[in-house]
Amino acid sequence: MRNEGRLFNQSPAMWNSRSLPIVAMGAAACLLPFIIGFISAKISPAMSQQGAIVLALVFPAFVLAVIQSRLLIPYTLVVWAVGPEIRRISDWMEGTYQSVSLLSIAPLLASTMILIPVLRGIHQVQQPLARIALYFAVALGYGSLIGVAKNGMGFAYDLANYIIPLMILPYFAVRPFDIKDIDRLLSAYANIAVAVSAYGIIQYMTVPPWDAFWMNHVEMNSIGQPYPLEIRVFSTLNSPGPCAFFLAGALMPMLMEKRWRGALGWLGVVLTLVCLMTTLVRSAWLLVFIMLLAYILTSSSKGKWRTILQLVVLGALLVYIVPKLPGAEGLVARMETLTAIEEDRSYNDRLDLLHTMLPAVTGNPVGQGLGSVGTGTKLDNGGDLGELGIMDNGFIALFLTFGVPGAIFFFAALFLIAKKLVSRIAARNSFQPYARLGFAAWAGAFANLISDNGFPGLRGYVVWTLIGVGLWAKDAMAERR
Repeated sequence: MRNEGRLFNQSPAMWNSRSLPIVAMGAAACLLPFIIGFISAKISPAMSQQGAIVLALVFPAFVLAVIQSRLLIPYTLVVWAVGPEIRRISDWMEGTYQSVSLLSIAPLLASTMILIPVLRGIHQVQQPLARIALYFAVALGYGSLIGVAKNGMGFAYDLANYIIPLMILPYFAVRPFDIKDIDRLLSAYANIAVAVSAYGIIQYMTVPPWDAFWMNHVEMNSIGQPYPLEIRVFSTLNSPGPCAFFLAGALMPMLMEKRWRGALGWLGVVLTLVCLMTTLVRSAWLLVFIMLLAYILTSSSKGKWRTILQLVVLGALLVYIVPKLPGAEGLVARMETLTAIEEDRSYNDRLDLLHTMLPAVTGNPVGQGLGSVGTGTKLDNGGDLGELGIMDNGFIALFLTFGVPGAIFFFAALFLIAKKLVSRIAARNSFQPYARLGFAAWAGAFANLISDNGFPGLRGYVVWTLIGVGLWAKDAMAERR
């Protein structure tokens, strides 16, 4: 009765303050169908269909972010993994290939929902993260100023591809995770990678019609021919490179710890390895090797020998299995080039690129700005990649984008992260495996810069997820306790 009296004696001002958000949300819910209908009437049916698919992909991420579910990161990884395949199926059903599609931004929009929990807990951010964020902000701000002047709207897309994956770091800093939560996240990533691998093997054997349709229109000669056993597998992703990076990012945790292998265990590991081979992306093997090396070297002596023994057994199994696979001749030939790298055409092309682009960097230390390198060049080039759309050297890509001033701050932020991870490893506590995993991801991404820039887009999302687990998990757990 006492509580009821308080309830009825509340002032009108208090009632208004409490009811105003509810009324506003109700009004927005009523207006939203009319707004969507009005916009749909003004655009083409194809664009309307793409918009509906984008909303269907983004809305679950919004709900997961609002309720602060730990499934948010796994769900966004699913969207990154299958978004390109959904786009290919949509184009195939319409019978029209579109070089620039609204569906391309679905993974970015879904991942933007991470901002909701980040903004809720921003007051919990500690000084080390603030300093890292400041360095990245200076680099991205500088790149944006140059990019908006030189590259038009392409800079905005490029900026989003850098910033949104970086939001993973503050997300792990403010979102409480315990050890089981992190293990479930890594296991979910493994399950997604195994599903991608299973489809990739099917793609290698049969080439579904929507994938063949895309290959016939995309004009990308490096991905092979749209025939069984003649394709460089890209699975549900948009090319062999991102597919290989996505699988490599999941493969290292799967190899190192049983609890991170997902539902299929070693069978999932074998499927992922076989699919990774069919991508024919050798830089992904460098990434896996560097990550494994970093993880093993920072582990205890007992753990090192056990892990090395497992890898030797797995390697022997692959040596026996791979030559018996359909189309194994091409896979074996591709792997053999690793022992005679100086005779490989791709390796020599990268050397030529380095010699060609170094004068461009030294001759223009200010940089080209965001939107000058990579996929963002499509926006101001009629849907085709620009002159620097493909850049097979991550160091050159970063210096061209940010110039010397911005690149200095970008690399300074990377080294601050490495320093923090090393201090976590030195603590030698129950959180050490996650710190070692984060350091392994950092080392792999940094070494991979000799081949490609793995910090924006999907690759950045994978890298920052693994680094975030190792960098801030302990602080978030302590805050929860």
